[in-house]
Amino acid sequence: MPEARRKLYPAYGTHLLSSFLLSCLHTMKRNVPAMMDEALGYLEKRQKQNPTFTYELIVVDDGSKDQTSKVASKYCQKYGSDKVRVITLVKNRGKGGAVKMGIFSCRGEKILMADADGATKFPDVEKLEKGLNDLQPWPDQMAIACGSRAHLEKESIAQRSYFRTLLMYGFHFLVWFLCVKGIRDTQCGFKLLTREAASRTFSSLHIERWAFDVELLYIAQSFKIPIAEIAVNWTEIEGSKLVPFWSWLQMGKDLLFIRLRYLTGAWKLEQTRKMN
Repeated sequence: MPEARRKLYPAYGTHLLSSFLLSCLHTMKRNVPAMMDEALGYLEKRQKQNPTFTYELIVVDDGSKDQTSKVASKYCQKYGSDKVRVITLVKNRGKGGAVKMGIFSCRGEKILMADADGATKFPDVEKLEKGLNDLQPWPDQMAIACGSRAHLEKESIAQRSYFRTLLMYGFHFLVWFLCVKGIRDTQCGFKLLTREAASRTFSSLHIERWAFDVELLYIAQSFKIPIAEIAVNWTEIEGSKLVPFWSWLQMGKDLLFIRLRYLTGAWKLEQTRKMN
C-alpha cells in the first residue's frame, strides 16, 4: 500500500488506550462543532499532560442530510485521520445501528459512546473512568460504567408536564419489570465500556432504535458483566430529544420484544466475540 494511502487510512490493528465515539443523528450540523471543539480540546490537553495517553475520536453520521459529515471531516483534516475518523451511513439505521457500526470500528482498550449534541460535558469521562476502575477486578476484562441523570430527576420533573412525567415513570417501570434491574437511568447516552465488554454485548445486540441501551444492559446483566452507574452533568439541548408519545410507544414495544425474544430463544446471546 502506498505511504500516502497508509496515512489516510490508519490500520485497525493500531493499539490505542481509548476510543471516543460520537453518534450524530438526524440534523446535528449545528451541534457537532461545539461538541468536537470541547472533546478534542480536552483530549489534546490530556495527551499533552500525559504522552502515554492515546486516543481516537470517531464520528458516526447516521444518514443525516445537513452536511454533518462534511463539518466533521474538517476536524479529520486538522488533527489527522489517526485521531479523528468519520463514518457516514448512507441510509439511516437508527441510533443503535449507528453506535454498533462505530463500536466495531474502534481500536481502543476502553470505548466511550456519547451523543454529539453535547448534553453531557466531555471531561465527565474521568468520572466514568474512576467508576470503571472501582469495579476491578473485571471478570474476563469486562466492565461498564453508565453515565446517569437520575440525580437530576426531581429537577426535571418540576420542568416537565404531567403527561411526560407519567410516560417517564411508565417507561422506567417497564425497563425494571421486563429487562434491567438496578440501573435507574438506562437511556443516558454517555457510557464507557472495556473493549471486551463492548465486543461481548454489541455482538448480541438486535435493537437499532432508541431502546438499544436497554438491550445492551440486559445483555450485560445476562453475562454478569459488572456495571457502575455514575452521576454526570447534563444539560437539556433544544431539538435533540424525541417526540414524547410515539417514541415512548415504540420504545415500550421494543422492551416487550427484548424480553419475549430472548425468553423464547428467538434471539440468542453470542458467546463469541467479533472484534479483533
